[in-house]
Amino acid sequence: MENRRLILLLVFTFSLVMLWDAWTKHNQPPHTPNTAQSQPANTGVPSAPQVGQNAVAPAAVIPAAAERKTAPRVTVETDLLRAQISALGGDIVRLELLKHGSTEDPKKPYVIFDDGAQHLYLAQTGLIGEGLPNHNTIFTLPADKLELKEGQDSVALRMEATGANGVKVVKTLTFHRGSYVIDVSKEVQNGGSAPLNTSAYFKLTRDDKPLEQSHGFFGGARTFTGPAFYDESEKFRKVDFKDIANNKAKLPAPADDGWVAMVQHYFVSAFLPASGHREFFVQDVGNGVFSAGVKMPMEEIAPGQKASITVQLYVGPQEQKKLAELAPGFDLVVDYGWLTVIAAPLFWVLSWLYRLVGNWGWAIIALTVLIKLIFFPLSAASYKSMAKMKTLMPRMKRIQEEYKDDRMKMNQEMMELYKREKVNPMGGCWPILVQMPVFIALYWVLLSTVEMRQAPWLGWITDLSVKDPYFILPIIMGVTSLIQVKLNPAPPDPVQAKVMLFMPIFFTIMMAWFPAGLVLYWVVNNLLSIGQQWYITRMFGASASEAHHRT
Repeated sequence: MENRRLILLLVFTFSLVMLWDAWTKHNQPPHTPNTAQSQPANTGVPSAPQVGQNAVAPAAVIPAAAERKTAPRVTVETDLLRAQISALGGDIVRLELLKHGSTEDPKKPYVIFDDGAQHLYLAQTGLIGEGLPNHNTIFTLPADKLELKEGQDSVALRMEATGANGVKVVKTLTFHRGSYVIDVSKEVQNGGSAPLNTSAYFKLTRDDKPLEQSHGFFGGARTFTGPAFYDESEKFRKVDFKDIANNKAKLPAPADDGWVAMVQHYFVSAFLPASGHREFFVQDVGNGVFSAGVKMPMEEIAPGQKASITVQLYVGPQEQKKLAELAPGFDLVVDYGWLTVIAAPLFWVLSWLYRLVGNWGWAIIALTVLIKLIFFPLSAASYKSMAKMKTLMPRMKRIQEEYKDDRMKMNQEMMELYKREKVNPMGGCWPILVQMPVFIALYWVLLSTVEMRQAPWLGWITDLSVKDPYFILPIIMGVTSLIQVKLNPAPPDPVQAKVMLFMPIFFTIMMAWFPAGLVLYWVVNNLLSIGQQWYITRMFGASASEAHHRT
């Protein structure tokens, strides 16, 4: 009995830790940058103090809002994207994902790059060197909107700018059908009389505010927002905005591989250089705005000659299979936390089931059945133990009455009874404890995978990644949990009996804020457990009754 009480205490403690962790992250104030710190982090990237001077990440990296608003723009639209490109730097200043609905209004496209309407989030490029075109240079734009037409596989936006000493830059953005990848190319023509040595930089600049507000108590507040880097030697690493602000950001060393990304809930943007030497950098721009990027040296360009460089820019959903095909380690931006070893294969099975049934809700139900089958031997043994415990209740009560004044003797007699009848008093706890890692891993799968975002099941469940809007599933979960408690043998201790009855209420309140897909999993699991438990208890009870009559 003391062991069972310990188990209950551990379950409650674990639940409270989860609640406290979610509450603190949900209610933490937004990062306030140190306005006195206007210089870049110590990353070895050249910098300059004023706008217009040539640098990878100048301190005043973002032009004034009025200047951004008044600069000419052109719109490029494909089957998946609608982008606005500014003449100022040829930057992508707004990008909408046409196949993904807005959090506030699913009928409207999801906006990821934004020029300050709700957030500041830009893709910027330029050259390093005195007077060379960078993200503060005005480029020429075509007059008309560009659109990917029927029969076309790609559409290209070509922009030009001229810098000092006759250096001309042609920047080309190529958009592809059925793809979230944009080819960013720079062709540099040396019109001067001396050889030109320069490097190109590619960076993502955004504020530190999450793009999506969290849903309820356990929403997106727990997911990471900020820069991430990857290289083969040090693998995947995330960099917190506050570490950049405090000059504590740890970046990969210069390498011949790797990429830089800006990660937020469900979506990611990343520059993915294919080959060539590169250096990574970050910078606190000020006022809660940060940059993360990569610098790549270009070959020396002789007078009258040209050189070019192309880097892929991905802007879109965190679809793991597609990300893995684009670059090594790119799928790691989908972060399942410390249970990745369980969550990753869980999502693979869930995706396979989805391809069979065509609905994520039914796929979750099918997954629950599979998990239940895997744990069937453990559950069956547990329910048999509980059924046997139920038949021993009269004898246990007699022992309690007989030794109510001698607790040590009572516990000794109880243990002798368990040993004699070959009953494990903790047997009923093991199925829950063993399934907890699977439960938490599934929570991270539902919270982190974009495939679940705005995925309907049936009726009122229009988004499995957020809480049930009418709390119907949590109530069903609570009722089925209460039925399970009633099917179990009541603890001899009245206090423990009350705790067991309170548990379904406690978990119903807690689960009311979890993703509906996770509650659906628990409801189906409860229903299957009730059926299995009722059958085993009934069969064991009949066997015990026959044995009693024979004796």
